Amino acid sequence: MKLFLRLLGFGFIIWGIYILGQNIIFTTNPYPYWWRGIAADGSILTLMSGIMILIFAPRGMKNLGFIFVTVAIALVFLSSRAILNPTSLWQFFLSFTMIAGGYQTLITGRSPF
Repeated sequence: MKLFLRLLGFGFIIWGIYILGQNIIFTTNPYPYWWRGIAADGSILTLMSGIMILIFAPRGMKNLGFIFVTVAIALVFLSSRAILNPTSLWQFFLSFTMIAGGYQTLITGRSPF
C-alpha cells in the first residue's frame, strides 16, 4: 500500500507541475546573427548541467549544481525567450497544493488529506 501511495504522490507532483507549466512558453527565434541566441542556448545547457550535478554528483558538489541552475534561470530572463502567461489564483492554488501534497505523500508514504 505504501508503494501505491508513493507512486500516487509522484503522480500528483507531475500533475501539479503540468498544470503550472501550461502557462510558461519557451520560444526560439531564428537569429540573423550567431551570437544572439547564446543566452537561450546557454540557459538550456547550464540547466541540464546543474540538474545532472544535483542528481549524480557527490554531496560536496551540490552547491555547484545550484549555481548552475541559478545561472540558467538568469540566462532565460536575459534572453527574453520565456513567456509567462497570466495564471489564475485557482490554478496556482491547485497546482501548488498538488505539488506539496504529492511531495508529502512521496516522502512519508501517507496521505496528508
